[in-house]
Amino acid sequence: MAKCQGYACAPFFPIPIPAIIGRIFMTIHFDEEKQNQRMADLLHKEEEELVSLLSGKYGVEYINLLGTGINSDALRLIDEKTARELKLSPFALIDKKVKIAARNPQDPKIQAALAEMQKKGYQPELYIASTQSLEKAWKGYKDLSFTYESRAGSLEISSEEIGAIVSEAKSLPTVISILQNTVNANKSYRVSRILETIVAGALAVNASDIHLEPEEGYVLLRYRLDGVLQELVRFDNETYGLLLSRIKLISGMKLNLKKDSQDGRFSIHLSFGDIEVRVSLLPGAYNESVVMRLLNPKSINVPLEELGIHPKLLAILNKEMNRPDGMILTTGPTGSGKTTTLYAFLKKVHTPEVKIITLEDPIEYHLPGIVQTQVNDKGYTFLEGLRAAVRQDPDIIMIGEIRDGDTANIAINSALTGHLVFSTLHTNDAGGTFPRLIDLGVNPSIIPSALRVSMAQRLVRKLCTACRKESVLEGAAQQEIETTLADVEDKTLIPAERGKIWSAVGCEKCNKTGYKGRIGIYEAILMDQEIEKVVQSSASDREIWQAAKKQGLLTMKQDGVIKVLQGITSLEELERVITLTD
Repeated sequence: MAKCQGYACAPFFPIPIPAIIGRIFMTIHFDEEKQNQRMADLLHKEEEELVSLLSGKYGVEYINLLGTGINSDALRLIDEKTARELKLSPFALIDKKVKIAARNPQDPKIQAALAEMQKKGYQPELYIASTQSLEKAWKGYKDLSFTYESRAGSLEISSEEIGAIVSEAKSLPTVISILQNTVNANKSYRVSRILETIVAGALAVNASDIHLEPEEGYVLLRYRLDGVLQELVRFDNETYGLLLSRIKLISGMKLNLKKDSQDGRFSIHLSFGDIEVRVSLLPGAYNESVVMRLLNPKSINVPLEELGIHPKLLAILNKEMNRPDGMILTTGPTGSGKTTTLYAFLKKVHTPEVKIITLEDPIEYHLPGIVQTQVNDKGYTFLEGLRAAVRQDPDIIMIGEIRDGDTANIAINSALTGHLVFSTLHTNDAGGTFPRLIDLGVNPSIIPSALRVSMAQRLVRKLCTACRKESVLEGAAQQEIETTLADVEDKTLIPAERGKIWSAVGCEKCNKTGYKGRIGIYEAILMDQEIEKVVQSSASDREIWQAAKKQGLLTMKQDGVIKVLQGITSLEELERVITLTD
């Protein structure tokens, strides 16, 4: 056996131990980042253990969200700001059962949030979780859109988000910029947010309709502003395909149906009220075309005195609406403001002493104290609804539209049996109401006893008062206006000043269009002995108008020309809406 010399036995330790230790220290490098990660992992582990122990104390089940999938629909139930403030997060949603993780389940604010969810019909189930778990859940908010689809066909938008868009979008160019930024954003979330951006932009500029029109290489987005379409942006067909599926889903349409037309609807729930959206799809050459009509209560809630009805006609309408029975009809094409006029009638006659029942498709504005019903194509039609309504002992009935002979006959009979009836009809003018009712099968002999007033209307854009341009009335325009006014029976209705008119210019306040807002132009025929005679003889429109001339009311053409002379609208706008020359 070898003898040991020095620090070790030579055969086993040829290098002195101090030298070995020195070499070891020379090759070790301290990894601070790695050590910090180890420390963080240790702290997280300790927190999870602590939270797990606290679950027994609070009697609330423990959940570790690091290994749990976060449901995006659940996250949408509570906005990110509230979730972070209360240190909680929804993470699962099945039907109305929602699971919520919280750092401190006994926090009174959390209990209040759960109570609020219960009021909305949800069944919250509370869990306790660590801050680390909640942080993981909160990261899901960055990929969320501010909308979600429900089986009921509603689109809920964060009031904060849409409020920000609406307040920011003061003009059409700003809306275009916001839309372009959304369309060009990261693909991971742009499709999920493009719909609410489109809708929010339309609400911001008071658009009545949204048009999505596919072409061969792009899709065109247009808004209808004050009755006229305005182009906003173009985007790619790939994005449109995803957007189209989203629109179909929330509108209750069939996703796989591409060669037939479809109709649907959804609601937008906002802090200031609900917006109803009617959706129409048509198959096109390149893809399906979409039109969304926004039924905004703010645009419908207009007092009768502000519709643009001439004071003489307005006085007659107020008198007729105070009668206990009879029918008042307003006519015109789609988009002429008939529904707005009907709502103005209802608000005018509504008192606690009368019962009012409406039949609408859809209910566009909710009026307190009035029984409003919505018809559908699955049994509760205008006809069935009207039959049921007369059994409810109403004083006043509003029928959204008379579409067929049965509905027309029941409406007429209701007006004859002690009910005041308001409704609409599709005809070109007030004189066409009587032949139309006869075509629907109504007995001409009973029409005079039921119908009090037949109105017709159109909407014209109002000149922007900030930029309209005054000019002298002369030439062809003067001749056209004088010819129209020459037929006015009551000359006191003609303005004394007829030497100037105004035209559109365009500025920032009116989105460079020269117009801002719309107003109605109206005409009406009252039921009197002369009209009764011609109606019972099934006379033509021309004969009815000849008989109505003695009533001294304005025609739509005359009403429009007077509004031109008053600077309310322009001659060009009036000619766009109606024909001035016969």
